[in-house]
Amino acid sequence: MARGSAGQSALHRHLRVLDAFDALRPFLTLGEIADAAGMPPSTAHRIVGELTAEGLLERLPDRTYRLGVRLWEYASRTPGALGLREVARPWVAAAHARIGQHVQLGVRAGTDVLFVERISAPDAVVNATLIGGRIPLHASSNGLVLLAYAPEDVVDALTAGGLRAYTSRTLTTATQLRAVLRRIRVDGYAIAAGHIHLESRGLAVPVHGPDGSVYAAMGAVIPNDGSAESAVLETLRVAAAGVTRALRATYAASGDEDVALHGPRPDAGVSARSWEYIAALAAQGR
Repeated sequence: MARGSAGQSALHRHLRVLDAFDALRPFLTLGEIADAAGMPPSTAHRIVGELTAEGLLERLPDRTYRLGVRLWEYASRTPGALGLREVARPWVAAAHARIGQHVQLGVRAGTDVLFVERISAPDAVVNATLIGGRIPLHASSNGLVLLAYAPEDVVDALTAGGLRAYTSRTLTTATQLRAVLRRIRVDGYAIAAGHIHLESRGLAVPVHGPDGSVYAAMGAVIPNDGSAESAVLETLRVAAAGVTRALRATYAASGDEDVALHGPRPDAGVSARSWEYIAALAAQGR
């Protein structure tokens, strides 16, 4: 692949432009994109033009840009995360109906937890989670559950980069973190009281895949008011067990010997007859 200035590939520069957008900055001018991506305006102008032509960015009448719907199309084809979301959604909704507040589902993405589903009440306590958003593994209950069952080199990579402190309660040393991870493996759940916001308390349990490995984390964010946690944890356990059973059923129905490796497809929530019809239409179009 051709490489540009400072030894960066063309792909890397395009990704820097896309990374300029986030939930707090969904609409950016060309100048703002250049500043956020750290590149000259002329380079940003060329890359933005290419991305817009391919539908990965969209230009609005006020001359700002936003991420294009073609990115959503690609994301919707992603096995694993979106397939998991389809399988888990009824259980997330059932848990939220009992808990209220926030209920969320996360998977590990490197040293972050990536949230693929969340249901919240309008008056719920403060929560830093967004669907499609990331938080470092050490800072949230979902992330701690995922980290507790991750390979040791993931813990090493996370601690080597330093542990960001969100509040005075955030775990900030490797010694603290490893002690908490050992406790999670014994207890089977994580509690992060005030780790991201002092008013909020996260609770999470593992979701297991068909092979018994930890596939995701089911969590809730509730007020950090000292109230009993047992009922919330039990609701999360029941929901996580439901997702685990649904994953096993999805894998069993697929007939794929490598389903544990590939993950559930995004069509996991589609009826068998509908999927057959969709596949037939796709074959006709080839």
